[in-house]
Amino acid sequence: MTFIDFKKLLLDAELSIPKFTDVIKVSEKNIQAYKKKKEVPNAIASIAACFAYMNKENIDYKSLINELNLVKKEKKGSGFSSKKKEKKEKKEKNLPDENQIPS
Repeated sequence: MTFIDFKKLLLDAELSIPKFTDVIKVSEKNIQAYKKKKEVPNAIASIAACFAYMNKENIDYKSLINELNLVKKEKKGSGFSSKKKEKKEKKEKNLPDENQIPS
């Protein structure tokens, strides 16, 4: 499904992208990334289509989803901050840094 068709479904479901991501507990950044790809994964497209249909039929899908007690996954990060942490831990243990040349 194209990103444009996906956004049309969200309109039919009376949802914005931030509201959609809040309901399904995913990162807004994740959904916005599909804009560049111009395509939305099948699972996300299916969810949007179901929400649009349920909204049309006056089914309170938001309550149904809330009952699932979905939890948004927190990004743990694997970038520079983790390397800084490793460097600090090595320093505390007096281990040589990988980037330092032994003398």
